[in-house]
Amino acid sequence: MAAIKIPIETSARHIHLTRADFESLFGKGAELTPEKPLSQPGQYLAAERLNIVGPRGTFENVGILGPFRGESQVEVSLTDNRALGIESVIRQSGHLEDTPGCVLVRPDTGDSVTLPRGVIVAKRHIHMTPEDALRSGVRDNEDVCIMTKSYERSMIFADVVVRVHKSFRLAMHVDTDEANAFAADEPAPYGLILKLFDSSTYSFESWTQELLSGIRR
Repeated sequence: MAAIKIPIETSARHIHLTRADFESLFGKGAELTPEKPLSQPGQYLAAERLNIVGPRGTFENVGILGPFRGESQVEVSLTDNRALGIESVIRQSGHLEDTPGCVLVRPDTGDSVTLPRGVIVAKRHIHMTPEDALRSGVRDNEDVCIMTKSYERSMIFADVVVRVHKSFRLAMHVDTDEANAFAADEPAPYGLILKLFDSSTYSFESWTQELLSGIRR
């Protein structure tokens, strides 16, 4: 079975908001203003912008993605967190237990909301349809390895979680740190699921432990 070419998209820092938090900042009954559709169906970049404020720094005019979420969430890179002075916690989107918070400020008015939690470094992941998953021989929430294709900086990403839903469009999402690591600025970067050991996906963590214990495959 031929491997599927998975488009790789860079996800810069952004914000997801609940309706309540958005209305606290922009007024009762306010709605997000769609500005640009995103690759995943139904998602979009809104025209509204916010500042992310941490103990040590601020990022200004950060984009909000719609539609509204059940819980507000801020996605940044490890480098971003160092600049903000916020602890880095790598999580899947929506898995916000024991994550740090921040302050979100509306630039034009100074209105703010304080998030008690929700700042994450998003775990690199692949959006797939059930058909894509079947063709690739993977399942929802499985961790896989991806070999990237880029000019002289190709690399292997381990611990890439597969997320499967019928509404998804095939794409792998990485943050700006990860994109810079493999020079993702070529016109159409892509990756392939790397099959190891009898054509199965494999955990690099398990492989490392085997190598340290003397097992050679």
